Amino acid sequence: MSSPHPKSSPRNRMTGPQRRQQLIEVGRRLFAERGFEGTTVEEIAATAEVSKPVLYEHFGGKEGLYAVVVDREIQALLTQMTEALQPTGLDRPPHARALLEAAALALLDYIENSTDGFRILVRDSPPGQSTGSFASLISDIASQVEHILAAEFKRRRLDPKTAPLYAQMLVGMVAIPGGWWLDSRKMKKEDVAAHLVNLAWNGLSGMEARPALRTKARKG
Repeated sequence: MSSPHPKSSPRNRMTGPQRRQQLIEVGRRLFAERGFEGTTVEEIAATAEVSKPVLYEHFGGKEGLYAVVVDREIQALLTQMTEALQPTGLDRPPHARALLEAAALALLDYIENSTDGFRILVRDSPPGQSTGSFASLISDIASQVEHILAAEFKRRRLDPKTAPLYAQMLVGMVAIPGGWWLDSRKMKKEDVAAHLVNLAWNGLSGMEARPALRTKARKG
């Protein structure tokens, strides 16, 4: 005789940490597909097959879940970039161009292997939330390469104080085309990296010590 109260499916029996991880994975997928505003608490709960109070219990709401998802993606990308820019086991420091190539490939690797995460990071943050704006992420990554550029600038007798600005430009130059490549996939990842480095390295090689605008707008 069957029980009037059927037991729940074993796949729904999760520990607290397991349930939290499941909600993070569900949220990550939905935020990537629909964005923060386009994703509702009801959809997250339904996809995870839990009640809304469970979501509130773990994250306090959609905003809390989004913040955790974004923070994890940022840390994953920053770790990947840091490891690429600080290789271990070498007898001597790598050449600046090798580091630039490693940085470009590391970012493209992340875009390729963590597509959902990248789509979340390039979206605008929800109103009132400073975490996870793409501009702040670019700034964090750029800070990883400032010292490399500063050392190279000193060697070439260029102003090392401008290294932070050039670091921002270099990282942005990789990140924006990376989004284009993600959607088009018309080129191999290594070819995209090679073209990016071609522009960046040859541009750096021909830098002027005191750049100035050569044309000025005429006054009316």
